[in-house]
Amino acid sequence: MADKQRRQLVWLAILLAILAVVLVWQFRPRAGETSGGPSPARAVTPATGARSRAAGAAAVAPPPHVNLEALEGRREDPTTAPRNPFRMQAAVPPPEPAAPPPVTAASPAGGATGVGPSVPEAPPPPPISFKFIGTGAQSSSPAGRIAVLSDGKYVYYGREGDIIEGRYRLVKIGEESLQIEHVDGRGRQTLRLSGS
Repeated sequence: MADKQRRQLVWLAILLAILAVVLVWQFRPRAGETSGGPSPARAVTPATGARSRAAGAAAVAPPPHVNLEALEGRREDPTTAPRNPFRMQAAVPPPEPAAPPPVTAASPAGGATGVGPSVPEAPPPPPISFKFIGTGAQSSSPAGRIAVLSDGKYVYYGREGDIIEGRYRLVKIGEESLQIEHVDGRGRQTLRLSGS
């Protein structure tokens, strides 16, 4: 028993001696750091190399130049100048207003000749990309008929008047087709039964 404890104490003393040597090696002053570079006999670790480069750069680099005249120059008011923090160029001036449409001369009959200003049409709504897969019924009445739709990713169920995906309304469900439109009433489409 005493022999086993003695061996453990010897190993502990050896480990402590190795730890002491490593600590002395790490924290001893190095000759390379006083001259501004690492000594040629010692390998440079990333931490010691970064410390020696920072010390050398601080000793060699001149202080940065500050252009005080530019600070006192005229600047635009930030509340009036248009800003785009994601663009690294000068601000683009706003476009000039469009010229008013030409005045048309009146015809002898009292009507206007020429073409008057046209009202721009609203763009058409995007197409509805659902497929009509089939129908199911909870009762024999048409009001109980349930349409089954798919967008290729998910399957949706709904009755007449239901809103699908928060964007489309089922208007009428038939045996072979259904009518669907955007919630705002635009773009009504008829979808034929595809069965897939």
